[in-house]
Amino acid sequence: MTGNVPVYFKLSFNLQAWRVLKLAVRVGTGSSNSMGAQDGTICLKYLLFVFNFFFWLAGGAVMAVGIWTLIEKSDYISLLPSSTYAASAYILIVSGAVVMVTGVLGCCATFKEQRRLLRVYFVLLLCIFLLEVVAGILAYIYYQKLNEDLKNNLKHTMIEKYRQLSQEPVTQAVDKLQQEFKCCGSNSSSDWLESKWVRSADAKSREVPDSCCKTPTGGCGRRAHPSNIYSEEGGCITKLGSVILEHLKIISAVGIGIACVQIVGMVVTCCLYRNLKAELRVESPGRRPH
Repeated sequence: MTGNVPVYFKLSFNLQAWRVLKLAVRVGTGSSNSMGAQDGTICLKYLLFVFNFFFWLAGGAVMAVGIWTLIEKSDYISLLPSSTYAASAYILIVSGAVVMVTGVLGCCATFKEQRRLLRVYFVLLLCIFLLEVVAGILAYIYYQKLNEDLKNNLKHTMIEKYRQLSQEPVTQAVDKLQQEFKCCGSNSSSDWLESKWVRSADAKSREVPDSCCKTPTGGCGRRAHPSNIYSEEGGCITKLGSVILEHLKIISAVGIGIACVQIVGMVVTCCLYRNLKAELRVESPGRRPH
């Protein structure tokens, strides 16, 4: 019995040593995994912060394009038969404002490492992405039908509404259009012969509005000669159509650019969320991450 005591203590010691070794290996492995996860999380945090900074700037740019569309082209919007062009501008303004707020929220979620805020941030990014897709589709649809709408409605607007009661916005838009683009009439200066205003006594023998003249003066529209008025073929419809089409291209390009950036942001957000979840598993093995 006494001869077996040292053997017993030896076996007991070896068993305890084996348990300590297993625990050390487990702790060491967990610690290395934790350090790797933390390094990845820090990298993703800074990457997402940089993304949010540029995302915030992009939101300001989108908002500026929308506001510029409404202010700079507001006169011409009254000449268009559809409100799609204006709707696209309003969508850009709303999207830009939401993007800027979302960028601030993203920075808060990143530094506080709150997964719930990251989920909200991801959902907002997705909503903005879908909103911009809708704006892009509207711009594309309007791009396809713009020439048709202008041909069918611009001439009618000019001859029926110019210098008529309660149509001051249309009158100002037509005068600005003809002076800015150096054109006269929808398709040509002869379109004004059908105008209600030209046929009325209010025109005072004018054949075209004074805004058709190369050097506008009171009553200059009485002489509709190519040396006095803008008489290029194609009229204002071609030039207005070209300007609006170019502007729609700018809106589409801005929308596509922001959408691509958002996809990157959503991917980085998902990676950061996954890393934070992995860290929680390592730090609290028994706790189920939410």
